[in-house]
Amino acid sequence: MRLLTDTWLLFKNYLMSTLRQPVWILISLFTPICYLLLFAPLLDKMIAPGGPNTNALTSFTPGVVVMLGMFGSLFVGFSIISDLRAGIVERLRVTPVSRLAPLLGRALRDACLLLVQCLLLIVLAYILGLKADFWGVVLSLVLVIPMGIALASLSYAVGLMLKSEDAFAPLLNFFTTPLLLLSGVLLPLTLAPDWLQGAAKISPFYYIVNATRALFLGNFNDSAVWIGFGLVIVLAVLCVYWAASIFRRATA
Repeated sequence: MRLLTDTWLLFKNYLMSTLRQPVWILISLFTPICYLLLFAPLLDKMIAPGGPNTNALTSFTPGVVVMLGMFGSLFVGFSIISDLRAGIVERLRVTPVSRLAPLLGRALRDACLLLVQCLLLIVLAYILGLKADFWGVVLSLVLVIPMGIALASLSYAVGLMLKSEDAFAPLLNFFTTPLLLLSGVLLPLTLAPDWLQGAAKISPFYYIVNATRALFLGNFNDSAVWIGFGLVIVLAVLCVYWAASIFRRATA
């Protein structure tokens, strides 16, 4: 009960702090919106997503949603480095707050923001002509939000370990660029040569993108959906568990 209470209190504090500057929620949507407005129209003659009632946005939007979850979550670690420098993490050591609450409170705040951003992005995609299964879209959010929690937890843990933006930024770019390209976020990798399709299978996000695309098409029994959900659960458990151990040491 103490963990839940402390997590809730910190979650509200982190959320209110973010809502005092809501413009950043919209700014983080700028890149995905640019992809929808400026890149998706190029794909209409390249992609046949799944039938006469679908269009290129049906294949492209799920990838952009996953990309938003990836980048929106992986870069939150910059804030924990700022808190370290300001002494906020140090002050937590002398309080009776649960040692896991700072991590869980931050991750839940990030999950709420990600949900709002994904909803805004999907609404825009519908305005632009997206044709997707409604319940498939709902389930895709159920898939992407735990992924966001996992990556946010990972990002905070790495930020606590590195303690420097100069080290954190290039490390993120080193890993996120190949993961983005290998996940098939921008284009389905069925268009890629065989060697690239094989290389993509080492990335868990490849399976998450495939699962999200299947859900948008309403293919609920597709094996990609079950694989995607299974990987997200494993990823969330491993990342949160490892991040929790880092936070315990940082606030002990």
